[in-house]
Amino acid sequence: MSYVSKEQIERAKQLDLLTYLQCFEPYELVRCSRNAYSTRSHDSLKISNGKWFWWSRGIGGRSALDYLIKVRGMSFPDAVLQIDGNPPVHMAPATPAIQQDGSNARLELPEPYENSNRVIAYLSKRGISRDVIDFCLKTGRLYESRMYHNAIFVGFDLQGTPRYAAIRGTTKTRYMGEAPGSDKRYSFAIPADDNGTELHLFESAIDLLSYCTLSEISGKVWRQSHQLSLAGIYSPKENKDEGIAPAALTNYLQSYPEVEHMVLHLDNDEPGRSAAAMIQQLLSQTYEISDEPPVRKDVNDDLMIYRKQREEPTR
Repeated sequence: MSYVSKEQIERAKQLDLLTYLQCFEPYELVRCSRNAYSTRSHDSLKISNGKWFWWSRGIGGRSALDYLIKVRGMSFPDAVLQIDGNPPVHMAPATPAIQQDGSNARLELPEPYENSNRVIAYLSKRGISRDVIDFCLKTGRLYESRMYHNAIFVGFDLQGTPRYAAIRGTTKTRYMGEAPGSDKRYSFAIPADDNGTELHLFESAIDLLSYCTLSEISGKVWRQSHQLSLAGIYSPKENKDEGIAPAALTNYLQSYPEVEHMVLHLDNDEPGRSAAAMIQQLLSQTYEISDEPPVRKDVNDDLMIYRKQREEPTR
């Protein structure tokens, strides 16, 4: 077995993966965006904000040492020597990644109605603040469809192009669906103002808006954090050690590498609790994660009970 000194170990622990690859293996780096990279060997391994995560395997870390052991399969002493015992090679700029779009279908957004009065009335009855509703209407995240007068919750990519739309009925039929061509990676979300580092997760758009309303009632500035709907969740299969993070979450974390802390508000039922546990299992090594489920089944239930107990009208 190779021998390494304490000094070598300490130096190796201090080196982050991006710096290591830039110095020793620049040919492995592929630039995905302004401040995010992947590797040529593993295109699902993303590096950003001083952290790395291998999405296809559900493992991650911060240091180059973690990478060499977990990804390359090196022993601890060999990984230390790989970092501390080799001279750096010539630096080369990382090449841009070829954008890969997993969905070739074109999003077919429902035709909008001339106003959104029915949607406003419906969401107001669900306890949602008028300020929150108006924000979504003004930013194009919400509108009323001409046919059936459904509520349409729109998700965008980083270029501002609509890529997803959840459809919610505003009548007693409680219709729920998605527009044809919807890409779940771009589910309904409200990014933070000024590069916030906290991300709140919900199963549905209405739960997301309910949390924003509860934050507003308590005097918090809800735009300081990211809000993301996962467009539903799945229950991990029994007796399976490996899980897959929701597509919407994976894409959002890659798009907003400044996120450091996640707060889970998934439903307080068996599927919601299982999904929350799986997300924590997959991502807790890379992100700080807090599990804050609703007291009742979902966040909107909590909001409605809060309104009823205080007999507060929706403003």
